[in-house]
Amino acid sequence: MSDDVHLMADETILDAKDPYALTKDKIKDPPKGWGPSLRFLGPGMVTSAAVVGSGELLTATTLGAKVGFILLWLVFVSTFVKVGVQIELARWSISTGEPSVAGYNRVPPFIAKRGWISWVGLLNFTQVVIGQGGVLAAAALALSMIVPINGDPFSTLSLSFWVVVIVVGVIAIHLSNRYGIVERIATALVLIVTVATIVMVFGIEFTPFAWSAGDIGSGLTFQVAAGSMGIALGMFGFTGVGGGEITQYTYWCVEKGYAAWTGPNDGSEEWAERARGWIAVMKKDAWVSWAIYTVSTAAFYILGASVLHPQGLEPSGNEVLEVISKMFTDTVGEWSKVVFLLLAALALIKTLLANVPGFSRQVSNTLAVFGVFDWKNVHSRNVWMRGLIVGLPIIWGAFAIALKAPLTMVLTAGILNSVFLMTIVIAVVYLSRKETDPRVRDGKVFTTYLYVSGIAVFMVGVLSLIDAL
Repeated sequence: MSDDVHLMADETILDAKDPYALTKDKIKDPPKGWGPSLRFLGPGMVTSAAVVGSGELLTATTLGAKVGFILLWLVFVSTFVKVGVQIELARWSISTGEPSVAGYNRVPPFIAKRGWISWVGLLNFTQVVIGQGGVLAAAALALSMIVPINGDPFSTLSLSFWVVVIVVGVIAIHLSNRYGIVERIATALVLIVTVATIVMVFGIEFTPFAWSAGDIGSGLTFQVAAGSMGIALGMFGFTGVGGGEITQYTYWCVEKGYAAWTGPNDGSEEWAERARGWIAVMKKDAWVSWAIYTVSTAAFYILGASVLHPQGLEPSGNEVLEVISKMFTDTVGEWSKVVFLLLAALALIKTLLANVPGFSRQVSNTLAVFGVFDWKNVHSRNVWMRGLIVGLPIIWGAFAIALKAPLTMVLTAGILNSVFLMTIVIAVVYLSRKETDPRVRDGKVFTTYLYVSGIAVFMVGVLSLIDAL
C-alpha cells in the first residue's frame, strides 16, 4: 500500500477531513441567538464529563464532611473563576485553529528551543498519572464493594480484577477515536449523574439529616475553617475546570468544528464576523457546562455537610466510599448502598471516559512539540493518539493497583493541578495579547473578569505550593 493510500485509509481522527487544517471549503456561517446555537454545543459536555465525578464525589464530599457548610462558597468560587481562562484560551484556539499545547510552546522564555511551559507540561504528566489513577482506583473500589472477588472487596485480587475490567472497557469504547462518540457518551452520562445528585440532595429533606436555608446561607459567608486548607486547595484544583480540562477544551472546540467553520484568517471583516459568531457559540457552550458541573459539585458538598459532618465521619483511605455511602444508608436504609455505589462507579468511569481521549490529545501534542512526531501528519497523529488511548488507562491501572489510595491520589493531583493552572494563566494572557486578533476580543468587562480570575487562580497555585512544602 502506498503512503498516500495508507494516509487516506487512516485519516479518520474525527472526520473524513482533518479538523486541525483550516481551509475555505469548510467555512460555515455561525448561528445567532441561544435557540439556533443549541445544536452546535457539545465540547462543554465533554468537559463536564471530565469534571463531574472525580472532584465532586471525592473532594467536595470530603470537604463538606470535614468542615460542614462553612466552605460551600468555595464551590462557586472554584468553578466560576476558571471559566474566564477557559474561554480566553478557546478564543485563541478558534481564531488560529491550533490547540492549546502548541500555544504554550510559543510563550517565552525558551529552554532548548521549547517554551518553558512545554517543560512544565512534561512534569505535569505526573499529575495526570496520579489523578486518573486515583479516579480509576475509586471506580474499581465501588464495583468491588458491590461484587467482591473472593469475598474481600478491599483485597488486591478484587480491586485488580475490577481495574482490569474498567481499563478494557474504556479502551474498547475509545479505539475508534471519534469526537462524536465522545460527545454523545459524555452528554448522556453527565445528565444522568447530575439529575441523580440533585434528586439525592432534595431527597434527604425527608430524613433526620435535612438541610435548611440557614445552612446554605452560612456556607456563603466566605469564612475559612481551621485545618481545612489542604482539602480546600485540592478541591479548588480538582473541581470545575482544571489545567487538564482547560487545555483539552481547545481540542474539543477545534474537533467540533468551531475553528474550521471560522476558516483561515485572511484579514477580512467577513472572517472577523464569523470568528466572533463561533466564539459566541463557544462561550454559550462553556457557560452551560459551568452551570451543570457547579450544580453537581454543590450537591455533593451539601450531601457531605448535611449527613457526614454531623456524625463526625470523614472519608479516608480505602474506606472513602464506605464512609460516603453512609449519606444514603443512614438516611433511607442499607438497601441504598448498592444504588450509591453504582452511581459512584458510573460518575467515576464517566470521568475516565472523557479524560482518556482528552489526555491522549494533550500528551501526544506535547510529544509532538518535543519532536517525537509531526503533529500535522494526520496518520502519525492518529497512531500516537490511539496508542495513548490504550497505554494511558493501563498506566493508570497499574498505579491504582499499586497505591490503592484513591482519595489521597485525587487530592494530591488536585494540588498539582492548581500549580499547573498558574502556568496556563500566564500562557493565556500572553497569547491573548500577542496572537489573538484584536477584532475578536471582548470588552473591558470580560477583560477585567479574566484578569481577576487569573490572579485568583495564580494565588491558589502559590498557596498550594506552600501547603505542599
